[in-house]
Amino acid sequence: MSTTKKFAVTALAAALGVSTLAACGSDKGESASGDGKKSKTVTLVSHDSFNASDAVLKAFTKETGYTVKVLKSGDAGAALNQEILTKGSPRGDVFFGVDNTLLSRALDNGIFTPYEAKGLSEVPVELQLDKGKHRVTPVDTGDICVNYDKKYFADKKLAPPKSFDDLIKPAYKNLLVTENAATSSPGLGFLLGTVGQYGDDGWQGYWKKLRANGVKVVDGWEQAYNEEFSGSAGGKKAKADRPLVVSYASSPPVEVLYAKPQPKEAPTGVATGTCFRQTEFAGLLNGAKNEEGGKALIDFLIGKKFQEDMPLNMFVNPVIKDAKLPELFTKHGVVVDKPQTVAPDKIADNREQWVKSWSSLVLK
Repeated sequence: MSTTKKFAVTALAAALGVSTLAACGSDKGESASGDGKKSKTVTLVSHDSFNASDAVLKAFTKETGYTVKVLKSGDAGAALNQEILTKGSPRGDVFFGVDNTLLSRALDNGIFTPYEAKGLSEVPVELQLDKGKHRVTPVDTGDICVNYDKKYFADKKLAPPKSFDDLIKPAYKNLLVTENAATSSPGLGFLLGTVGQYGDDGWQGYWKKLRANGVKVVDGWEQAYNEEFSGSAGGKKAKADRPLVVSYASSPPVEVLYAKPQPKEAPTGVATGTCFRQTEFAGLLNGAKNEEGGKALIDFLIGKKFQEDMPLNMFVNPVIKDAKLPELFTKHGVVVDKPQTVAPDKIADNREQWVKSWSSLVLK
């Protein structure tokens, strides 16, 4: 079982049998067929984590006449790189999956055409990070947070950590595993969370203390969660010995969803004072062959049907105000009231240097 968005979505897609989302046909999603008629296919370019129920995509087709073709292109960074390289002659009509850590790079490269989506008024203004230009539309949010193994802390009669400050206390020495910020999305998100918490002058000092307190760094989420973390299903099999791991606030519901039989309570918890908020966006690609269909798809992505379908398909939170969450998601998940955030332009200006400094501090 897997609980990062990429691995969880892959497993769930297989379980639900929704491999039909990647429809056959040209990757270019032409706007016109050989006889001059408008194309009825709209192509969504995305990272590998995109997933939606077949019934929901069929509802879009019924409402608009367009069939969605999904072109998955690796992780978010790799997918964005491909769109930058093909700027002006994109592989599809809409790009989904650029988040606030990559947003400035996408906007600076001019890969999107402005479009103000219908229903945008239902999305909180604070999530609309493009300052009224509408080159991208917020679609979902998620939180990168430290997860903890409930059984370990109960057995030790030790309270689990709640905050970044707690993680550097002697009681939690040699308990945390995190991912490499240079090679992993959650690893980078956790680094950005400490930048948000401690500022430009304080985050490096914090990481020195975290390193002194025995933090373990591995390449990616799969190794950290499934091999090192004692609270995961994979970790139990691997005899993992780290009861703290950097993962997602939505990881506990997934532990329940995939367990057989499903437990009444999630075996893992979330330290809500260690979270960094990710927001994912969709945008109409500059040069889209089916611009009309692309606009309709962006409208649909922030519509109620799609928004309520996301939590148990991509394990993220909807952005519209009246979307209802599934009971499993609300019962076993957590609400992060005060996540850390860093402005996209600040991330763009500093990300490379932050990662370089982090690597010299933690990996040397």
